[in-house]
This record gives sequence, C-alpha cells and structure tokens, in this order.
Amino acid sequence: MIRTIGVTTDRELISDFSLEDIKEKKLQWYWVDIGEPTKEEEMLLSSFFHFHPLAIEDCLLRLQRPKADHYDGQVFFVLHTFNEKKMEAEELNLFVGEGFVVTFHFPPMHELEQARERIIQDPNGWERGAMHATYHIVDKVVDAYFPIIYKIEDYLNEVDDQLSFDMRHLSIEQVFDLRSDLLRLRRTIIPMRDLLYRVMNSERIILHQTERAYFGDIYDHLLKLTDMVESNRELTADIRDSQMSINSSHMNRIMMILTIVSTVFIPLTFIAGVYGMNFKNMPELEWHYSYYIVLGIMLIVALAMLAWFKYKGWFNLFKN
Repeated sequence: MIRTIGVTTDRELISDFSLEDIKEKKLQWYWVDIGEPTKEEEMLLSSFFHFHPLAIEDCLLRLQRPKADHYDGQVFFVLHTFNEKKMEAEELNLFVGEGFVVTFHFPPMHELEQARERIIQDPNGWERGAMHATYHIVDKVVDAYFPIIYKIEDYLNEVDDQLSFDMRHLSIEQVFDLRSDLLRLRRTIIPMRDLLYRVMNSERIILHQTERAYFGDIYDHLLKLTDMVESNRELTADIRDSQMSINSSHMNRIMMILTIVSTVFIPLTFIAGVYGMNFKNMPELEWHYSYYIVLGIMLIVALAMLAWFKYKGWFNLFKN
C-alpha cells in the first residue's frame, strides 16, 4: 500500500496523490510511504525512485542493524520500531534526499500514521522540508518505546513493593521473561542511540541549527530510555537474587525439619534395632512390662532431644 503527502511550492498540503503526480506537480517536498508492499511496489524502489541497489537490498533482506548510509546525495536510514505484542524489533527503512522522504516497511506501523497526523497539524513545519518530516518519523518511532518500558517498570515496581513479604505469586520464569524482554529492548534502543549520535555529528548530513536541536531532543530521549532499560535490568537481577535467597531459606527450613526428625529417630531406631535382634539370652524380653518400659524410654529420649533443640534455639528458625 502506498500513501503520499506533500507540500507544493504554493505552500499547500496535498495527500494521497499518485506517484506520477510527483513529476507533474510542483512540490516543495513530499513523503511516500510504501507499507506491506507487493512485488510491483517493491520494484518501484529501483524503477521509479532509482535508489542505490545496495540500499534496496538492505530493504528486502530483513533485519538490518540501525544505520545511516550515504548514496549519491541521499541518506538511507534503517530504523527499528518495537512490536509490543511480539516483543521484537521490526525494520523501517527511510530514504531522505533533497525534497523527498520515502519510507519502506513490511509490517504495518502505527508510528508512521501518528507522524503523518503530526505533520498535517504542523503548518509551520511544512517549509522546513523533508528533514523536518524525517524528524517527526524518527521521533514517533522513539516515543513508542516509552509505553513498553513504562509497563515493564510499573510491573517491576509492584513486584519490588511486595518482595519483602510475599514472593509466591512470582515464578523465576516470569523474571527471566522480563529480563529477556528488556534485553530485546536494549538491543534495539542502544543501536538507535548510536545512530542518532552519528546523525548529529556527521558532516555528510546537513542539519540546520533548529533541526539539530530537534534531533538532539530525540537523542536525549534515547539516553533516558537506555538508563531506564539498564536500571530495570538491575532491578530484575535484584528480584531474581532475592527470590533465589527466599527459596534457599525455605529449603533450609525444610532441611532443618528433616534433620530434627532424623536426629530424634536415630536413638529410637537404635533401641528398636537392639531389641529386634533374635537372641535368646536377652532377659528384658521375658519381663512382663518390658514392652511398655522400652516405649517409655523411647518417649523420654525423644522429648529430651526436642527440649534440647528448643534450648539451642533451633525452633526459632521457623518463626519467620
């Protein structure tokens, strides 16, 4: 699907015009968005726009790392959006030249629709041309990262608040899933941050002072996103370590109980074993009350050992 928007030399905003109108109309600049392309629409990159073959190859071979390449007075950008449902990066390709912006992507991207609406509502930005439209596109791509990270951060803060008294609702698999999501975000955000740094400091990309300030604002957002991802990864590591400590403490309590039970039954088992031997010369076996006497001795031994354990403070481990 192809969508178009442009500004004429008479400072009139037009939209959804055909590609042939680009040659006929006097446009100050235009933006062509090629989304979910067919084979015929893919061919337009070379047959109509005459972009460099290496850039076209990068468009068709997914997934490239975020970058900026220069071809014959044009700049080719590879950006990454982030799909919240799939929790994976998706590629957005931009061609920026004198008076035009062309975006190419396979999955649908709501960020582009938001950028389109923002451009339409910003008549003061029409005269700034294609690079200002590029700013709106990149800005919306970066802004879309924030809700995803905020959602993860809110969940982690909720877990951290409950950490001191209840960890039963959280499994270790959930923690590792969150760390995996944050790692995917990190692999997307850091290359995007590096890309914006190169754009701002490249001598081959001409940015006016106003445009440099706008792209600098995006770069600041990416720095903030990087810090948020890193801090949330540290928080997941703390939650993971705390959960492992709690599980270890719980296991130690279980082992303590088993140790007490085993220790109490060791002498009882010894007594039962002695009187379970089949020897004839055992006088106690002939006593009338020997069975009850041995049971009483075993009970006294068990109670004495339990009292000794309580005196040593072993049972205090089960209070918390």
